[in-house]
Amino acid sequence: MSANLNLVNDSARPRILLVAANPSQSTVTGWPVGFWWSEVTHPYWVFTEAGYDVDIRSPQGGALVADSYSDPEDASGYSAHDLISRGFKTSPAHAARLASTPSLEGVTPDGYDAVFLSGGQSPMFTFHRNPVLERLVSAFHDAGKITALVCHATCVLLTARLASGELLVSGKTWTGFANSEEQFADAFVGQRLQPFWIEDEARQLPGTNFIVGGRFREFAVRDGRLITGQQQYSGAAAARLVVEALGR
Repeated sequence: MSANLNLVNDSARPRILLVAANPSQSTVTGWPVGFWWSEVTHPYWVFTEAGYDVDIRSPQGGALVADSYSDPEDASGYSAHDLISRGFKTSPAHAARLASTPSLEGVTPDGYDAVFLSGGQSPMFTFHRNPVLERLVSAFHDAGKITALVCHATCVLLTARLASGELLVSGKTWTGFANSEEQFADAFVGQRLQPFWIEDEARQLPGTNFIVGGRFREFAVRDGRLITGQQQYSGAAAARLVVEALGR
């Protein structure tokens, strides 16, 4: 990693670290899993329209692969309505940012105003109990920076602890992928998709308040420096809360 990436941004433009998942394989279905297009592109759009610089990275670096149903050009037509992702995907300059992402190695909160973790299917297998990501989100929160996560990326919050040893979500109200949405997804494909359900696990944590909105409805929550979005329709809403929290 080049030395200047962690220096304070000379331009005064807010700088967001947007983390997307590397491609992996589901241990439940055996299918390839990756990031979800709208959870990268919709927040990116909100941030850049607000005048922010966005640094897109992945835990391991390299080329990213999206979950097929999130692709607006997929034959299923599931996300054909997603014109923002279609534009990002077909723009050579933008698509190149996902074709070769820098890793998170050596990244600290210095030089960034916020971190934003996007979801998809891969985070359930690559983000959960990932010490690098746990330390990253905790470091941002401990440093007084805005810490945002959406959809299945919120699985990081089930185990992330602050420097004090306390769970980051202790005393916090937050959201993530809902049981009703997991039930719908399982029924849609005809089998179990996830190794666990975030809502089930979150409701077992003492001293935290996990809430959900309507099934596949835009829903995002801010509690202090922590911002969370429920699912793929909540990325832009969570990003708007980040913009609001940063005073832009």
